[in-house]
Amino acid sequence: SLPPDVQAACQDATVTQELRKEGFHRDLLVMVELGAAGDDAGGCAVVARTRLPPGIYVDPYELASLQQHNLTKAVLIPDAIDVEAPEYLATDVLVLLYMEPDPRCSRCFRATVPVHGRYHRPAGDSEEVSVVLKSPEVLICCCDNHLSTECWKPAEVEAPCSGKNIGPCQWYSVMHKATSEELILQVPVGLRQHSSLVCVVTLLATVLCSSLILAAVCKYGHFS
Repeated sequence: SLPPDVQAACQDATVTQELRKEGFHRDLLVMVELGAAGDDAGGCAVVARTRLPPGIYVDPYELASLQQHNLTKAVLIPDAIDVEAPEYLATDVLVLLYMEPDPRCSRCFRATVPVHGRYHRPAGDSEEVSVVLKSPEVLICCCDNHLSTECWKPAEVEAPCSGKNIGPCQWYSVMHKATSEELILQVPVGLRQHSSLVCVVTLLATVLCSSLILAAVCKYGHFS
Protein backbone atom coordinates (compact mmCIF):
# COMPACT_ATOMS: atom_id res chain seq x y z
CA SER A 1 0.00 0.00 0.00
CA LEU A 2 1.00 3.61 -0.55
CA PRO A 3 2.26 5.87 2.27
CA PRO A 4 -0.51 8.06 3.75
CA ASP A 5 0.87 11.31 2.27
CA VAL A 6 1.20 9.80 -1.22
CA GLN A 7 -2.20 8.14 -0.97
CA ALA A 8 -3.80 11.47 -0.02
CA ALA A 9 -2.24 13.18 -3.05
CA CYS A 10 -3.30 10.36 -5.36
CA GLN A 11 -6.93 10.52 -4.26
CA ASP A 12 -7.08 14.23 -5.06
CA ALA A 13 -8.23 13.48 -8.61
CA THR A 14 -11.96 13.96 -9.19
CA VAL A 15 -14.43 12.95 -11.90
CA THR A 16 -17.73 14.69 -12.68
CA GLN A 17 -20.45 13.63 -15.12
CA GLU A 18 -23.37 15.66 -16.46
CA LEU A 19 -26.23 14.91 -18.84
CA ARG A 20 -27.39 17.81 -20.94
CA LYS A 21 -30.58 18.25 -23.00
CA GLU A 22 -33.83 16.36 -22.39
CA GLY A 23 -35.68 13.28 -23.63
CA PHE A 24 -34.06 10.49 -25.63
CA HIS A 25 -31.17 12.50 -27.06
CA ARG A 26 -28.58 13.80 -24.59
CA ASP A 27 -24.98 14.99 -24.38
CA LEU A 28 -22.79 13.25 -21.81
CA LEU A 29 -20.18 15.64 -20.42
CA VAL A 30 -17.26 14.13 -18.47
CA MET A 31 -14.83 16.34 -16.54
CA VAL A 32 -11.61 15.17 -14.84
CA GLU A 33 -9.29 17.06 -12.52
CA LEU A 34 -6.08 15.10 -11.96
CA GLY A 35 -5.04 16.97 -8.83
CA ALA A 36 -1.46 17.31 -7.58
CA ALA A 37 -0.39 14.03 -9.19
CA GLY A 38 -1.18 15.46 -12.62
CA ASP A 39 1.11 18.49 -12.55
CA ASP A 40 3.37 16.91 -15.18
CA ALA A 41 0.58 15.44 -17.33
CA GLY A 42 1.02 17.93 -20.16
CA GLY A 43 1.17 16.07 -23.47
CA CYS A 44 -0.42 12.95 -22.00
CA ALA A 45 -3.59 11.36 -23.29
CA VAL A 46 -6.45 11.18 -20.77
CA VAL A 47 -9.38 8.86 -21.40
CA ALA A 48 -12.64 8.25 -19.57
CA ARG A 49 -13.58 4.57 -19.86
CA THR A 50 -17.27 4.21 -19.19
CA ARG A 51 -19.69 1.32 -19.64
CA LEU A 52 -23.06 2.28 -21.06
CA PRO A 53 -25.93 0.00 -19.93
CA PRO A 54 -28.39 -1.43 -22.50
CA GLY A 55 -30.77 1.50 -21.95
CA ILE A 56 -28.48 4.02 -23.72
CA TYR A 57 -26.04 3.92 -26.63
CA VAL A 58 -23.71 5.98 -28.81
CA ASP A 59 -24.59 6.13 -32.51
CA PRO A 60 -21.41 5.02 -34.37
CA TYR A 61 -22.43 6.90 -37.55
CA GLU A 62 -22.99 10.13 -35.64
CA LEU A 63 -19.70 9.59 -33.80
CA ALA A 64 -17.82 9.07 -37.08
CA SER A 65 -19.21 12.36 -38.40
CA LEU A 66 -18.19 14.24 -35.25
CA GLN A 67 -14.71 12.74 -35.38
CA GLN A 68 -14.31 13.82 -39.02
CA HIS A 69 -14.86 17.41 -37.85
CA ASN A 70 -12.57 16.96 -34.80
CA LEU A 71 -15.48 17.63 -32.44
CA THR A 72 -14.88 14.52 -30.34
CA LYS A 73 -12.76 11.38 -30.27
CA ALA A 74 -13.89 8.04 -28.90
CA VAL A 75 -13.55 4.29 -29.36
CA LEU A 76 -16.61 2.02 -29.07
CA ILE A 77 -16.34 -1.60 -27.96
CA PRO A 78 -17.96 -3.31 -29.80
CA ASP A 79 -17.79 -0.90 -32.72
CA ALA A 80 -20.90 -2.40 -34.37
CA ILE A 81 -24.02 -1.20 -32.55
CA ASP A 82 -27.64 -1.91 -33.44
CA VAL A 83 -29.17 1.55 -33.06
CA GLU A 84 -32.69 0.19 -33.64
CA ALA A 85 -32.67 -2.46 -30.90
CA PRO A 86 -34.90 -1.87 -27.86
CA GLU A 87 -33.40 -1.89 -24.39
CA TYR A 88 -34.40 -5.50 -23.63
CA LEU A 89 -32.54 -6.80 -26.73
CA ALA A 90 -29.42 -4.60 -26.42
CA THR A 91 -26.12 -5.17 -24.61
CA ASP A 92 -23.62 -2.99 -22.76
CA VAL A 93 -21.28 -0.74 -24.75
CA LEU A 94 -17.80 0.23 -23.57
CA VAL A 95 -16.78 3.78 -24.53
CA LEU A 96 -13.21 5.10 -24.42
CA LEU A 97 -13.70 8.87 -24.53
CA TYR A 98 -10.53 10.87 -25.26
CA MET A 99 -10.47 14.10 -23.28
CA GLU A 100 -9.18 17.56 -24.18
CA PRO A 101 -7.34 19.91 -21.79
CA ASP A 102 -9.63 22.47 -20.18
CA PRO A 103 -8.08 25.93 -20.78
CA ARG A 104 -9.59 27.21 -17.53
CA CYS A 105 -7.66 24.71 -15.39
CA SER A 106 -4.11 23.37 -15.90
CA ARG A 107 -4.92 19.94 -14.42
CA CYS A 108 -8.40 19.61 -15.92
CA PHE A 109 -9.71 17.67 -18.91
CA ARG A 110 -13.19 17.42 -20.42
CA ALA A 111 -15.03 15.73 -23.26
CA THR A 112 -18.58 15.44 -24.57
CA VAL A 113 -20.25 12.62 -26.51
CA PRO A 114 -23.89 12.37 -27.65
CA VAL A 115 -25.84 9.46 -26.14
CA HIS A 116 -29.34 8.23 -26.96
CA GLY A 117 -31.97 6.44 -24.91
CA ARG A 118 -33.39 3.17 -26.22
CA TYR A 119 -37.06 2.27 -26.28
CA HIS A 120 -38.09 0.28 -23.19
CA ARG A 121 -41.01 -2.03 -22.53
CA PRO A 122 -44.19 -0.18 -21.51
CA ALA A 123 -44.44 0.41 -17.77
CA GLY A 124 -47.41 -0.16 -15.50
CA ASP A 125 -47.40 2.97 -13.35
CA SER A 126 -44.73 5.40 -14.54
CA GLU A 127 -44.10 7.39 -17.70
CA GLU A 128 -40.33 7.29 -17.15
CA VAL A 129 -37.76 4.59 -16.44
CA SER A 130 -34.39 5.16 -14.78
CA VAL A 131 -31.13 4.21 -16.52
CA VAL A 132 -28.11 4.19 -14.19
CA LEU A 133 -24.76 5.34 -15.59
CA LYS A 134 -21.81 4.45 -13.35
CA SER A 135 -18.86 6.79 -12.81
CA PRO A 136 -16.16 6.19 -15.46
CA GLU A 137 -12.64 4.90 -14.93
CA VAL A 138 -9.93 7.44 -15.76
CA LEU A 139 -6.96 6.26 -17.85
CA ILE A 140 -3.78 8.14 -18.72
CA CYS A 141 -1.08 7.43 -21.31
CA CYS A 142 2.21 9.39 -21.29
CA CYS A 143 4.37 8.18 -24.16
CA ASP A 144 6.52 11.30 -24.34
CA ASN A 145 7.79 11.77 -20.80
CA HIS A 146 8.89 9.90 -17.68
CA LEU A 147 5.94 10.82 -15.50
CA SER A 148 5.93 9.23 -12.05
CA THR A 149 3.28 6.49 -11.90
CA GLU A 150 3.18 5.82 -8.16
CA CYS A 151 -0.43 7.02 -8.08
CA TRP A 152 -1.53 4.83 -10.98
CA LYS A 153 -1.70 1.15 -11.82
CA PRO A 154 -1.13 -0.41 -15.26
CA ALA A 155 -4.29 -1.01 -17.28
CA GLU A 156 -4.85 -3.33 -20.23
CA VAL A 157 -6.30 -1.09 -22.94
CA GLU A 158 -6.27 -1.88 -26.66
CA ALA A 159 -6.50 1.72 -27.84
CA PRO A 160 -3.97 4.10 -29.40
CA CYS A 161 -2.34 6.78 -27.34
CA SER A 162 -2.78 10.26 -28.80
CA GLY A 163 0.76 11.34 -27.83
CA LYS A 164 3.51 12.11 -30.33
CA ASN A 165 5.15 8.70 -29.93
CA ILE A 166 3.55 6.22 -32.35
CA GLY A 167 5.12 3.19 -30.66
CA PRO A 168 3.58 1.02 -27.92
CA CYS A 169 2.31 2.99 -24.94
CA GLN A 170 1.36 1.85 -21.46
CA TRP A 171 -2.00 3.02 -20.15
CA TYR A 172 -2.49 3.58 -16.42
CA SER A 173 -5.65 3.69 -14.31
CA VAL A 174 -5.85 6.87 -12.24
CA MET A 175 -6.94 6.65 -8.61
CA HIS A 176 -9.78 9.14 -8.17
CA LYS A 177 -12.95 9.97 -6.34
CA ALA A 178 -16.24 10.61 -8.13
CA THR A 179 -18.39 13.59 -7.20
CA SER A 180 -21.29 11.17 -7.69
CA GLU A 181 -20.93 7.39 -8.02
CA GLU A 182 -23.74 7.18 -10.56
CA LEU A 183 -25.80 9.33 -12.91
CA ILE A 184 -29.52 8.73 -13.44
CA LEU A 185 -31.02 9.15 -16.91
CA GLN A 186 -34.83 9.33 -17.03
CA VAL A 187 -36.11 7.84 -20.32
CA PRO A 188 -39.79 8.30 -21.36
CA VAL A 189 -41.79 5.07 -21.72
CA GLY A 190 -45.34 4.18 -22.65
CA LEU A 191 -48.00 2.91 -20.24
CA ARG A 192 -49.41 -0.60 -20.58
CA GLN A 193 -52.97 0.61 -19.98
CA HIS A 194 -52.71 2.70 -23.15
CA SER A 195 -51.95 -0.31 -25.36
CA SER A 196 -55.57 -0.80 -26.52
CA LEU A 197 -55.93 2.89 -27.40
CA VAL A 198 -52.62 2.87 -29.29
CA CYS A 199 -53.67 -0.23 -31.27
CA VAL A 200 -57.05 1.29 -32.22
CA VAL A 201 -55.56 4.64 -33.26
CA THR A 202 -52.82 2.89 -35.25
CA LEU A 203 -55.37 0.69 -37.03
CA LEU A 204 -57.60 3.68 -37.89
CA ALA A 205 -54.64 5.69 -39.16
CA THR A 206 -53.52 2.74 -41.33
CA VAL A 207 -56.99 2.26 -42.80
CA LEU A 208 -57.39 6.00 -43.49
CA CYS A 209 -53.99 6.35 -45.16
CA SER A 210 -54.54 3.21 -47.23
CA SER A 211 -57.94 4.51 -48.36
CA LEU A 212 -56.46 7.86 -49.41
CA ILE A 213 -53.69 6.16 -51.38
CA LEU A 214 -56.21 3.81 -53.08
CA ALA A 215 -58.48 6.74 -53.93
CA ALA A 216 -55.56 8.68 -55.46
CA VAL A 217 -54.51 5.68 -57.52
CA CYS A 218 -58.04 5.14 -58.84
CA LYS A 219 -58.45 8.86 -59.68
CA TYR A 220 -55.07 9.64 -61.22
CA GLY A 221 -53.71 6.25 -62.19
CA HIS A 222 -53.40 5.17 -65.81
CA PHE A 223 -54.41 1.57 -66.37
CA SER A 224 -53.87 -0.21 -69.66
